[in-house]
Amino acid sequence: MQDNAYLKCIDPQCGLEYAIKSGILECRKGHLLDVKYKKNPSRALKELFYSRRNPQGSIFNESGVWRFRELLNFCEIDTGNLEECSQHLVSLDGAEGRQSKPYHMSRVAEFLEIPNDNLLLQPEGYNPSGSFKDNGMAAAVTHAKLVNAKKIVCASTGNTSAAAGMYAANENMECDVYIPAGQIAPGKLSQAYQFGAQIIEVDGNFDDAFSKSLEDAKKYGGYTVNSINPFRIEGQKTIPFRALENQNWEAPDWIVYPGGALGNTSSCGKCLIELYEWGWIKKIPRIAVVNAEGASTLYDLYNGKFEETKLRWNKGRPDIELIQRYYAFLDKKGIRPKTKATAIQIGRPSNILKGLRALDFTNGVVTQVSDSEMLDGMSIVGLNGFDCEMASGSVPAGIRKLIQEEIIKKDDVVIGILTGRQKDAMLPVDYHNNPNNRFAIPPKQ
Repeated sequence: MQDNAYLKCIDPQCGLEYAIKSGILECRKGHLLDVKYKKNPSRALKELFYSRRNPQGSIFNESGVWRFRELLNFCEIDTGNLEECSQHLVSLDGAEGRQSKPYHMSRVAEFLEIPNDNLLLQPEGYNPSGSFKDNGMAAAVTHAKLVNAKKIVCASTGNTSAAAGMYAANENMECDVYIPAGQIAPGKLSQAYQFGAQIIEVDGNFDDAFSKSLEDAKKYGGYTVNSINPFRIEGQKTIPFRALENQNWEAPDWIVYPGGALGNTSSCGKCLIELYEWGWIKKIPRIAVVNAEGASTLYDLYNGKFEETKLRWNKGRPDIELIQRYYAFLDKKGIRPKTKATAIQIGRPSNILKGLRALDFTNGVVTQVSDSEMLDGMSIVGLNGFDCEMASGSVPAGIRKLIQEEIIKKDDVVIGILTGRQKDAMLPVDYHNNPNNRFAIPPKQ
């Protein structure tokens, strides 16, 4: 297979195309890029993917990312040749996505007041670094290796730095991590240190750290692995692949994500667009994005809470000036994103345009929940014996809210993505020590 994969600008009126090895993140007009494939993959691959669940000694079959390698073969290798896979594909011994699949959680379903059979939650915290980021990082670092990058660079609220540091260390690459000083859970930051990343502290929030990381990557050389990287998005497509495969490729009514930088929303949208175009699914699930009330950019713009105009994809011509006016308003008022769910404490989502495309294609919705509601969501997941961080608690909280508003119907099938495990040890301790919290189990004297 040659010349099947290429990069293309997401703006339909622009449509500039580039070679896979160009190593750029934007087209020359400043628009984000997609990885595209000229050939539609055969539906017969479904059986191959299922057979690989018995990995037969191959880490690339064991990997929940590379098990689907024909659907993200941007390296254009012979995917059946395991020696060739070993030369090109980056994997942490097949661990990324290996344990990730949807589960029924009866206590969460009871809390949401829907049938247990209709609710599945997929814990991505079972990835080796503890979050969904490993799916995208395996693919992004594969591309970094393809273009002979020596150093990867990212900004992070914690989970990205852990994944980037882990995969860089495993590939003997340098890794620079830009963090908002004092705003990262120690459990996440310690991972970056453990894996040998160079930490650069930036005064400000995540958005400031992200801007600085992009500036320095251009100035000093470095391969950016934040989710504006289209290869990160390719790896994260495998999250809904696994969810859909678990359902025998029968699409649910809803797929629900926390909303931060919107890389997951973007990757899910790209996944569903492709699967529908390829004829792999007949129904398009609706995407629901759940913002924290303290970091509600998409919620405000999408639902017309800032101005009467509602921000939409608009056939590839979204109202960029509306976004800019919103950001200028935040700056003028000194409003910064503020939530204990630091993983989604992001005020300027770098993938907002791809996120809008995903919502447009799936007739999606955006809601918001409070910190208190997220902590309840996190805690009820824990009482089912599953671990998730506070940002992931937005998923059951958001589903509950959408059910109460009768947007999600009680007989709808819903798959929620729990994006990371708990790395802030004091959040559950503080929650359960307060007997006023809904699911608290305080210590006895």
